[in-house]
Amino acid sequence: MAGMDDKTFPGMEHVTKAGEGGVGPSEAGHQDPAAPARVVSPRRAQVQMRYCALDELLPADHPARTVWQVAGTLDLSAFAAPIKAREGSAGRSAIDPKLLVALWLYATMDNIASGRKLAELCQSHVAYQWLCGEVNVNYHTLNDFRVGHAQALDALFTQVLGRLMHAGLVKIHRVSQDGLRVRASAGSSSFKRQEKLQTCLREAKEHLADLDRLRDESPQQAEARSEALRIAAAEDRVRRIDQAIAACQEQDAHKKERQSNPKRRAAPSRGSTTDADARRMKMADGGFRPAYNIQVASDTASRAIVAVQATNSGGDALLLEPMRREIERRTGQTPGEQLADGGYVSLNNVDRATQEQVTLYMPVPEPQKEGQNPFAPRRGDTEAVAAWRQRMGKPESQAIYQERMSTSETINADLRTWRGLGKLAVRSLGKVQCLALWSALTYNLMHFPAAFLAG
Repeated sequence: MAGMDDKTFPGMEHVTKAGEGGVGPSEAGHQDPAAPARVVSPRRAQVQMRYCALDELLPADHPARTVWQVAGTLDLSAFAAPIKAREGSAGRSAIDPKLLVALWLYATMDNIASGRKLAELCQSHVAYQWLCGEVNVNYHTLNDFRVGHAQALDALFTQVLGRLMHAGLVKIHRVSQDGLRVRASAGSSSFKRQEKLQTCLREAKEHLADLDRLRDESPQQAEARSEALRIAAAEDRVRRIDQAIAACQEQDAHKKERQSNPKRRAAPSRGSTTDADARRMKMADGGFRPAYNIQVASDTASRAIVAVQATNSGGDALLLEPMRREIERRTGQTPGEQLADGGYVSLNNVDRATQEQVTLYMPVPEPQKEGQNPFAPRRGDTEAVAAWRQRMGKPESQAIYQERMSTSETINADLRTWRGLGKLAVRSLGKVQCLALWSALTYNLMHFPAAFLAG
């Protein structure tokens, strides 16, 4: 460049010039292997001038933009209803529910299940920064929003499902159901029998009384805030132990109702002092751990989730009919066919489904006698049970049942691996239901975004 022969370009002073002790083009084939390598190193202290808008940092086809556009098509008035800040009144403005919904949808797509982690990403990751648009969001607000709007979230899932059905993408004809056992946020050692729980309750109340006396007698000896935190923690422990005792009593009463032999004594129930709603369940690896059983029903044709329900029941057989009620509540329709694995097999389930004109596709248990045809009607079978046995012996019925594996199994794997249901970070059945709804809602939206962006 004219007039620049004796000058150095800014930022290039650390590169050795050719012909001044370096290797020039004419010497490219005769490098000295013993000489130090000539490299360009990062220079992060250099002051730069950049002019750009936040919107320019995110590619036009980035998924975060799609999430924001989809969130804008949803009716979020139920989330905004509790907001106290109103136009014409004093007070700080609340964060737009659309932003919080979009953040959790995108975070769930990104397998982020922690409010703290999401808050960090809002400060460091360009996609989350773009969603926030310079609105400061802390993890307390994020965590409270995720589990603090159960009814609004439930209605939002129904709204999304209704939009998919209206677009003709989902049809409630053949649904597949399966249970997803998710590790609870409670340790196995937190489960205790009622006698031990009563002892823990007495000790917790004594500790709380000591803290109250200390606060009344010598308030000047401790900082007010730390003292209040200790008392709040003690009150919370008393509350959790009370809930664990109530859970034990409820389980014992349920066992007594189901006890066929009145002389046989059932094993005493155990309650968790950490999460009273959690139950010890048999997991996929054969071990028993504190968990929740999240039931997921999906349309086999579109692979959309049509119902999700968090339970603390370790068995699936009692959850087949309740899931049909849940599907009816959300869609106004009863499925014509219902697919489920062997854990749901119950002769009573077959009879009840037949009364509702629902065709069940469940595997027939292996007969106890060797050589006996499992698909042949047995003595004592009702007409519905006999028809179920014969139906499952036909190749076409077995082919229909195979759709369960390609639907429920893959959806469960997606929710567990990529949508935040690997291990729960919240406690209580209500909060677990909220997390299950967020996962199912995200799954449906990310698979059918065009249904909300058309037009």
